[in-house]
Formats: sequence, C-alpha cells, structure tokens
Amino acid sequence: MSAIIHELLAGGAPDPGRVERFLAARGYPHVEGRSATFVFHGPADQVLLRHWIYGLPSSQPFHRLEGTDLWFLEVDLPERSRIEYKIERVVGVSREWLMDPLNPRVSRDPFGANSVCHGQGYETPSWVHHDPEARSGEVVELRVRSRALGGVRRVQVYLPARFRRRRRYPLLVVHDGRDYLEYAGLRVVLDNLIHRLEIPPMIVAASEPRERLWEYAAEARHAEFLSHELLPKLEARFPLVPRASHRGLVGASFGAVAALHTAWRSPGLWGRLLLQSGSFAFSDIGEHRRGAAFDPVVEFVNGFRDRPGRPSEKVFVSCGVYESLIYENRSLVPLLQSTGMDVRYVEARDGHNWDNWRDRMREGLSWLFPGPLWMVYE
Repeated sequence: MSAIIHELLAGGAPDPGRVERFLAARGYPHVEGRSATFVFHGPADQVLLRHWIYGLPSSQPFHRLEGTDLWFLEVDLPERSRIEYKIERVVGVSREWLMDPLNPRVSRDPFGANSVCHGQGYETPSWVHHDPEARSGEVVELRVRSRALGGVRRVQVYLPARFRRRRRYPLLVVHDGRDYLEYAGLRVVLDNLIHRLEIPPMIVAASEPRERLWEYAAEARHAEFLSHELLPKLEARFPLVPRASHRGLVGASFGAVAALHTAWRSPGLWGRLLLQSGSFAFSDIGEHRRGAAFDPVVEFVNGFRDRPGRPSEKVFVSCGVYESLIYENRSLVPLLQSTGMDVRYVEARDGHNWDNWRDRMREGLSWLFPGPLWMVYE
C-alpha cells in the first residue's frame, strides 16, 4: 500500500473530514522517488488508470479504501518520466473517461486533452514559456498553387524579430505546422531560442496537409510539392541562404516519414532533418501489422533500408521510450549513420505526444542550426 495511504490510515478509520483534509494537503498524483500514487475521490463501482505507455497494460485498476469513496493506485515511475493519462470511472454499465479532477496539469492535442504526471526530476523547459524580453517574430500567410497536389495550399511563414530584407536566413519547413504552432508552442520556442542566441534568426514555413495519411505516407507528389513548388516560392519571396546546409525539414510521426522521404528523393537539396517519433514501419519477414495506411510507408522504409543513399548532411532523431515506435526508430539510427551523415539520436521517458516533441526542439534545432552562442562556446 502507498506510503501516503498508510499516513491517512495512521489515525484510524478515515472519516469524511479527514479524507477531505488529506486530499487538500498535497498535489496528485503524489510522486516520491520512483513511486507515483494516483488518487480518485467519488462514487464508483470501479476506477481504472488509462495511460499511453507502450509495453504496460493500458488499463490498471485502482483500489478502494474500505468504508470510503477514496480510490488509489501506486505505480512505478522512473525518474524524469512524463506520462499522459485519463481516469476511467465505471458505474453500473456506464463508463466514462475523465480528466483527473485532482490534477491541474493538462496537455492538449488535436484530439482533445489529457492529464499529465511528471516523474521526479522532470521539469517543463523554461524556454517553452513566453519570455517578455524576447522579441516576437511575425507569422504571415503564403499561398502556393500546387500542380503536384492540386489546388492552393496555405503556408504559415514565421519571420524572426528584426527581420531585414538585406539579410539572408536559414529555412526550416515544418510538417503539421499548424499543430507545431498550437500544441508545441513553436512560435514561442523560436522567439526564445533566437533571443538566447542558441539558434540563428531563421524563416520557418509551417506546412499543413489536407489528406495527411496519404500525403505524408512517402507520397511522391508531396515530395514534389515541397522541393519543386514550395521551396522555389519561398526563395522568390524571402531572402534565404541558398545552401543545403541552411535548409531543413521537420516532422513528427507520419510527418517524419514525409521529411525523410522528401530529402531522399532530392539528395543534396535538404541538408538538415529533424525527425521526431517517426512512423518508420518496416517488415523483415512476413507482413507488418500496422494497418493499410502504413502500406506505402513500409514499402518506402524497406526500400530505404536496402538503398539509403545520402539524403541529407545532418539528422537529429528523437523518440519516446514509452512509444510503440521506439523499436523502429532505434533500428533506423545505425542505418542513417552508415550513410556518412552526421546523426544524433535522443530518447526521452515520454510518449507519442506534442509535449515530448516540443521538449526536444531546443536540442534538435541548436544542433542542426547552431546560433552565435554555440559557435562561440563549442
């Protein structure tokens, strides 16, 4: 039984007043060392923890403290972990998934929101919060007519503070750009890292798909759009450094597949890649088991493993150890290294989510595009 539950029971059978004082005395989940105690207070026939940690049962039952409506569950949580979860309450035949009412920490994504538990030692990076001393960049909209994809695509373009036409800037093209801006705080991150001189002032094009699972699944027409329609449009509109070493692609999940595939189809054009939790599914023997949407991805990754070429110069790869994709990402790293590309690989005790990808941005961007600070001190 959890140490804090023992503490509650130390004074005898808990009455409602003691339970209320117990709940008000600390934050939940209560983390101490490698132990995290989740607590729920309310009527229920059953309470379960629903989490996104690959390799563990996704539904774990709470225990009810006899004579009360207080439910608790103690789990082992390694240091510096960050996990997202919900609480499932069962009453009769009714089941509902709830945000943890005792936990103010929330993470949002395109599908809604989850409660968040921080393991001991995890801290939200300071550079993800608005810094009043950092000047804000501007976001403008660019419309690009695409023959490859059909129709007009809208791209949000970040221009750094103190943008000047007489200067030339590195370029970063970001897949799922709207989500990076909204859920990973990309605009604030760029403002802060540029202000801190950890990355140079750069122009960032936030691209957005219409049919994501088709366009990003190693689709040749998407690669054609980025390399031969969007890039020339950006070069004509903005003062960019005309070298591959100052030109990069970013993507997470299917977006990482699209980034690698685009660079692979145009070697020497995109000199920097930031690949986060890539959906790099492949098959050594038999068929893969990730569904029909992954069929073109598996075909590409299998072909890439046979003939990787040298699609870029520097590649930063990150993945969460609590993701089902950790095996594929670990397997990709030595293959990338074998091509002669400069590769850095980072794992985090986190899952497949936007906060994980946000937390890796500083390390990834400052390594791919070192700013004046790193150029002086490294």
